[in-house]
Amino acid sequence: MKTNKKSILFLDFDGVICLSNNWGGRYKKWEKYRSENPETNRFVNNAPVEVRFDDFDKKAIKVLNEILEETGAEIVVSSDWRCHANLEELGEYFLSQGILKKPVGITKMLGQCTWYDNWVWSQDWDLEMVRVIEIKQYLHDHPEITHWVAIDDLNMGKNEESCKDWGLNNFVLTPKSHEGIKQSGIKEKVIKFLND
Repeated sequence: MKTNKKSILFLDFDGVICLSNNWGGRYKKWEKYRSENPETNRFVNNAPVEVRFDDFDKKAIKVLNEILEETGAEIVVSSDWRCHANLEELGEYFLSQGILKKPVGITKMLGQCTWYDNWVWSQDWDLEMVRVIEIKQYLHDHPEITHWVAIDDLNMGKNEESCKDWGLNNFVLTPKSHEGIKQSGIKEKVIKFLND
């Protein structure tokens, strides 16, 4: 019996594929762009997308591409970088950085979300809770998704010990910002969620 599998990888960038040694490169790119284009608008969001963002780590991209090839998963951007480029621009940036696939979607911002549980909000977990709601909204809006995983350097995993019953079951943490998705065992965990 053939099943229609639809796999989604919710992808954060900073601390996952844009590592701490890449951070800040966009400032140098922006200064160079401004000096070569003095008539340009002072807002970075009007610059070409390759000027707006830090570069992705080449070894992290290699690991991401291996995951995509092995699982056939599609990418949905959950990173805050989605605030600084549209889906088409992000797709072009992905290709320019060597990622095999363009993202197929981006998660909605919290203010656009209509799905949520009646959690007790915690300021200690504010960023994590926001991102969890945004990912759950995407899943709610796309019931055709059969397999999924979220990868992030924010700890959004479910954990009863710390009262994080609001967290995600299908979650892989990248706690070392200088290693991200390259960390030992991360790739295998991601593939397990997407293939099981």
